[in-house]
Amino acid sequence: MYLSELKIWNFRKFGSSDDGKAPGLSLELKKGFNLLVGENDSGKTCIIDAIKFLLLTESHEFYRIQYEDFHLKNEKSESKRRTKELKIECIFRGFENKEASHFLKWAGIENDDSGKAQYYLKVWLEAKRDNRKIYVDFKAGADDEGKKLSREARDLLRVVYLKPLRDAENELRSGRNSRLSKVLDSHKAFEEKEEHKIMEIVKNANKEIENYFTGTKTKDKSGKEILDSINNYLEVFSNNNNLLNSDVSIAEMDLKSILEKLNLSLSENKVGLGSENLLFIAVEFLLLQRVNYTGLKLALIEEIEAHLHPQAQLRLVEYLQRETGNLGVQLLLTSHSPILASTIKLKNLIIIKNGEAFPMGRKYTKLLKGDYLFLERFLNSTKSNLFFAQGVILVEGDAENLLIPTIANVIDLPLSKYGVSIVNVGSTAFLRYSKIFQRKHENRMKIPVACITDCDIKPDNFLEEKKLDFGKDEEYKFAVKEKIKEKQERYDGQGVKTYVSPDWTLEYVLALSCLIVEFYKAVLYAKKIQNSDKYVLTDEKEKECDNEVEKKLKKWETENWSSERIAYEVYNNILLDKNISKAITAQCFAKLLNDLDKEEIKRRIFSDKKLKYIIDALKYVCNQGEDND
Repeated sequence: MYLSELKIWNFRKFGSSDDGKAPGLSLELKKGFNLLVGENDSGKTCIIDAIKFLLLTESHEFYRIQYEDFHLKNEKSESKRRTKELKIECIFRGFENKEASHFLKWAGIENDDSGKAQYYLKVWLEAKRDNRKIYVDFKAGADDEGKKLSREARDLLRVVYLKPLRDAENELRSGRNSRLSKVLDSHKAFEEKEEHKIMEIVKNANKEIENYFTGTKTKDKSGKEILDSINNYLEVFSNNNNLLNSDVSIAEMDLKSILEKLNLSLSENKVGLGSENLLFIAVEFLLLQRVNYTGLKLALIEEIEAHLHPQAQLRLVEYLQRETGNLGVQLLLTSHSPILASTIKLKNLIIIKNGEAFPMGRKYTKLLKGDYLFLERFLNSTKSNLFFAQGVILVEGDAENLLIPTIANVIDLPLSKYGVSIVNVGSTAFLRYSKIFQRKHENRMKIPVACITDCDIKPDNFLEEKKLDFGKDEEYKFAVKEKIKEKQERYDGQGVKTYVSPDWTLEYVLALSCLIVEFYKAVLYAKKIQNSDKYVLTDEKEKECDNEVEKKLKKWETENWSSERIAYEVYNNILLDKNISKAITAQCFAKLLNDLDKEEIKRRIFSDKKLKYIIDALKYVCNQGEDND
């Protein structure tokens, strides 16, 4: 059996439809591995807590619905803003006969996709409040009325829960009702409670300890002296009618007390938090794999990457993905780690965004089978940060990857401040990555995605007697317009919008723009840097480049060169023909922009129509433009 669906009405971030019938969250889960990812406060913990509140945990922690758990609506009055009722519902499927036998009183029967009749179980929690007094009811059943679920049945639905930033060392320490004692007590090795082998071991140890403190069968009487001193004090302190006496032992002679005295630690001394965390997870998985256990085997693990370095994260998640089916358990994990998000299969990923859940399986997205295979090969930890972003920019090269954030800072739209991730997907992968954010059904992802790309119409085809003055050429302008339209139609959809350069490439546009001086300098700087074993130019070398730029631009102006001809000369005949690195050029250009007066460069950028497509893209992903209305 496994948790197949979770539905939430008016619990914290998740509200409901206006009439209250449709849940604020309806989430389908996979039988094995499920990973919830998303930015902070997106709703991941809310989902985990909803399951805990309804199903309870194996560690028997106490959870209670509180006033603040009722959904807060956008109303002016506080009393009206809090809903009066909330509901959490879980539906279970995949029952084996032994599992179903515990729930026959409440289970229903439905046909699966193949038409075969199968059991399903619906369990729900309803809470109502009268001001701050809260009344909670738990029910189960195939209809909407339901019946009270027995304690025995509820215990079979308990989940294993690992809290975020868990104190693994403390969790595994000995003590009354310790976590380790509960896990061991539930294992088949400790089914025999009366005559267990470990009780014999402790009994013999207690006898040896007793001999030491009573001085029996030992020449060393120091233990006896200690115990006699204690008992002498007790004799003085106690009533003559009730004389007190003490003895020393390891544990009381019942299995529960013995298990509570056990400690679990790693063999090495002074291990780190990460190693302790792995040990704790290993113990919890021991609980999940109880033999002949016919209850739910579901683990909720928040921030599974807690205290683990990247390689340890990869090893753990790769094992869990590979073995979940073999272990017969279901996992629901949360993570902030781009490393983990890039490692798991895309179909097992669920993006949580602004109180909504977006599973990434083929049933939900516009991704094709080939897209999944491609993305699972190339979606690395750098690219997977898009799953945690409030806005996403997709670019097709290193130059854009370096320059777009610089331009964003100059025009006061710093990407980090607006939670925007920029992802270099390569020139052939726009369509695959953009489809990640496009859904098959009405529930679209409210994440603005901007594809910034080149129109790729090279001016060579429109040269007239090699004068390179094609700015007014109608054939060229038509070709550019058609290419922009073609790319927008190909990539646009739902929250994805495409912003195409108004001419050949980004670099060519920069050479056409008001930034020609800075760009030309950057090209010459990059040429000298890549031909040198040093990564920084001397002041003397920079001065040489600056003088050459000033000299050449003055010459071209005197000879009445058009802006198109100058741009073509700088980009095509110098940067491209001389194989100067675009990435190094971009680095040099970014530094030059950052060294200029910010207000002056900002004014120049905003006044240049050639750069408008970049500004529009940045406004869109930062929710600052008309496209966001």
